[in-house]
Amino acid sequence: MDTINYFSILESLLFAAGDEGLSIKQIAGALEVDEQKASSLIEELKSRFDQDENRGLMVILLAGTVQLATKKGNAPFLRKLVESPESSNLSQAALETLAIIAYRQPITRAEIEEIRGVKTERALQTLMGRALIKEASRAEGSGRAYLYGTTKEFLDYFGLKSLKELPPLPEKNEDEFIQEEADLFFGKFQEL
Repeated sequence: MDTINYFSILESLLFAAGDEGLSIKQIAGALEVDEQKASSLIEELKSRFDQDENRGLMVILLAGTVQLATKKGNAPFLRKLVESPESSNLSQAALETLAIIAYRQPITRAEIEEIRGVKTERALQTLMGRALIKEASRAEGSGRAYLYGTTKEFLDYFGLKSLKELPPLPEKNEDEFIQEEADLFFGKFQEL
């Protein structure tokens, strides 16, 4: 019978969770162990990452969640990557997210994720980092989620005077609508 490599699984879980991280309870459930065993595995993985100078990641506990993060000593190199001209291209995920926000604003992250069917956290961070979107306001009701909207920089980037200049979308079903949004942005982005 194969031995379960909890450390490999835990590392994969934390990577997949991204910036949201996972609670000890979530980790215990995914690994099918009790919370005490999960805590022990987390501490051991954290120790392994901390002791290995060849690793670029570390395990952190932040606001009740366990997350993977880059080591602080690598920050100058990460900054160079972010600031390099080669990093100016937006990913397909970022362009799709941007298209949804442009046509549906103001919109919450949960609504964007419902439309795309995948997490949009990294795409939102990228778009906010480039000042193409902003947290426009807060939704009403419990939780008061952020509502995202486009910025003046978005209009400048795509050569628009106002959102009214966005190309009209033909009547389509939801899946075709989203693909059309993404295609419009890809076309415009490629022109730039």
